[in-house]
Amino acid sequence: MKIKIALAGNPNSGKTTLFNALTGSNQFVGNWPGVTVEKKEGRLKKHDNVVIVDLPGIYSLSPYTLEEVVARSFLIQERPDAILNIVDGTNLERNLYLTTQLTELGIPVVVAINMMDVVEKNGDKIRIEALSEALGCKVVEISALRGKGVMEAAEAAVQAASAERTVPMHRFSGAVEHAIAHIEEVAVHGLPEEQQRWYAIKIFERDDKVLGQLGLSETDRAHIAKDIEAAEKELDDDAESIITNERYVYIGSIIHQCYKKKSSGSLTVSDKIDKVVTNRFLALPIFAVIMVIVYYISVTTVGTIATDWANDGVFGDGWHLFGIGSGEYDDAMTEYAKETIWTDEVVSTVQTAKDAGVVGADEVLGSIEDEDFGAFDEAYGSYADALAEDGFDISETVDAAMEEAPDPAAYGVWIPGIPVLVENGLDVIGCADWLKGLILDGIVGGVGAVLGFVPQMLILFIFLAFLESCGYMARIAFVMDRIFRKFGLSGKSFIPMLIGSGCGVPGIMASRTIENERDRRMTIMTTTFIPCGAKLPIIALIATALFGGAWWVAPSAYFLGVAAIVISGIMLKKTKMFAGDPAPFVMELPAYHWPTVGNILRSMWERGWSFIKKAGTIILLSSIVIWAGSCFGMVDGQFVFDAEMELEASLLGMLGNAICWIFAPLGFGNIKAAIATIMGLVAKEEVVGVFGVLDFEGMTQLAAYAFLVFNLLCAPCFAAIGAIRREMNSAKWTWFAIGYQCVFAYGAALVVYQLGMLFTGSGNVIGSIAAFIVLAFVVYMLVRPYKESQTLREKVRVQ
Repeated sequence: MKIKIALAGNPNSGKTTLFNALTGSNQFVGNWPGVTVEKKEGRLKKHDNVVIVDLPGIYSLSPYTLEEVVARSFLIQERPDAILNIVDGTNLERNLYLTTQLTELGIPVVVAINMMDVVEKNGDKIRIEALSEALGCKVVEISALRGKGVMEAAEAAVQAASAERTVPMHRFSGAVEHAIAHIEEVAVHGLPEEQQRWYAIKIFERDDKVLGQLGLSETDRAHIAKDIEAAEKELDDDAESIITNERYVYIGSIIHQCYKKKSSGSLTVSDKIDKVVTNRFLALPIFAVIMVIVYYISVTTVGTIATDWANDGVFGDGWHLFGIGSGEYDDAMTEYAKETIWTDEVVSTVQTAKDAGVVGADEVLGSIEDEDFGAFDEAYGSYADALAEDGFDISETVDAAMEEAPDPAAYGVWIPGIPVLVENGLDVIGCADWLKGLILDGIVGGVGAVLGFVPQMLILFIFLAFLESCGYMARIAFVMDRIFRKFGLSGKSFIPMLIGSGCGVPGIMASRTIENERDRRMTIMTTTFIPCGAKLPIIALIATALFGGAWWVAPSAYFLGVAAIVISGIMLKKTKMFAGDPAPFVMELPAYHWPTVGNILRSMWERGWSFIKKAGTIILLSSIVIWAGSCFGMVDGQFVFDAEMELEASLLGMLGNAICWIFAPLGFGNIKAAIATIMGLVAKEEVVGVFGVLDFEGMTQLAAYAFLVFNLLCAPCFAAIGAIRREMNSAKWTWFAIGYQCVFAYGAALVVYQLGMLFTGSGNVIGSIAAFIVLAFVVYMLVRPYKESQTLREKVRVQ
């Protein structure tokens, strides 16, 4: 017989870590029936008949957020065999509030006190036996992070599943108990005995969902209302507040008996760290520095080294195993370049280009003067188009010389790349030219261009997982709430932003924690402004190809997203659709701790694997479509197929040519950039995939940054748009969100490019006027007073 155990606890209590420790790889992820909140289930290790259900992190069983509704519905309707309640031992009083509600459900409960290693380190003591007696259920000590006591806790829950129900040990004050007794007699006497008390308490709190579920008659409701009103009158408070206060009085008595805090005036390590990282003046600069370091390592240094190896080696010509022979090959190429590539004519051309201020000419010339072929190859690859566009084309000399260049496979231990292996295999079987083109240029070229950036993404995900697991990101949410609230926003909007840095879909879904419908819609509309993992390849491509790997490009993209969210929030709050007080924000700040390597790697792999799966499905199909669109077209009035077809004559080129004028004011009104932008709606990674299939067409640095701005801020991929549709539950609001995102992105890119052109001395009058109009409108919306504030001032005058 299958045993079902529900894992319940507060957010940041270590519930997910415990779930992973108990289930390992035996996990199944889906959605709760009727809603799209993620549902996790897993088989308990070494127990095929025991299923662990991971409930959403909640603070209570009151139906205020969707997570609480989902958790409560499961516990009440599904009625698991036992509940394993994980409690943060460093914040016992707050966590026990949920425990008191769980013990009233009539379901066997086992309480697992987590972070006991931290409790002991702090010198605090929890009397487990006394706590067990006070709660009326078994209590065990665990450290989910270290894996200590986790299986013992699960075994206790399995044993409890076959035992009798947990009986709540606490009783409320006389007036409340009198009312509850009357409610049980009138309204719930027909329910199973173990469920009657919980329902009676909820009726006392005037819980609409319970009242609707029971379908009480008007007579019974009126009778019950008198008992509730009598208790409210006697205790001089509303019913819900009375129950809350009564619970905390009971919890206070438990804490007094069972918890002894070390009597020391000194601050804990977490408190000392928080005095710095949550400081009113230092918090944001510290956060900025941390994110700059994260992106610098992920995109500019370590991540770039790994990605270069993936792009040039695994998905390129190949690589020298462990670098064996690479030094000799570099020396050979440098000597060869001196004789055949770096001719007096080439050097003179590049020198003239440098004197004329052509972008990238100084990097190319510097590599020649340093006699560094590796640096020359990188600089020339990045700036060849820029040199050619300004009349300093050296490609004919370079390309002709490279045809006779030394073969890297002749030096050391050479491992051929995937394209080379695939091409050799296709040649052996005599593959048709069109199929060979599809496989090499369409599939391997398109998907490989995207997968080549996986190393950068994995490194970024490792850093994000560490910051989240150690407790720092919870502090940033607290800091951002303090800032957001000054602009009429809620810190709860920052939680989806944190989650959205991995993928926009769960970030959008995380907006369900916001009770205020207006704030929730606004958060859904703006969450995807934050760069997700799929946008990282775009950032890396622009930073590498157009900015020579400049360190500031990637961090600026992240802070651009944050700024877009803040600016949008301020502007939208001043409209009638989104006006109102921000949603309250309550969040536990867990003690700082070192996360385990296993948990960090698991988080990194979960995010990375979802990206890789997308590359094997959506991006694969998109790459095939792009290749086919570039090979089919009209030539001399006839529809033909030609793998070497000019892009302008192809179907893809016709589409790009029809829409590229839209992006001309933004600086990237060419066919390839237009196609890449449209394909980005399918999957943001496909922006890179397009250039992998069609080759990268050079842009100026300013146009490239405007291209980056637009693609970071415009409507997200189809999957995220689908999530917006589900969360909005309205086609009208979905289209409004998409429209707002695209218009905001267009305006931001316009301002960046047109005003940037003014600084370079080549501005366009009409474009500059349009940019100033956009900028003036944004400034006006930012400084415009809130309507609520005006109304409040008018009321004050009247009084």
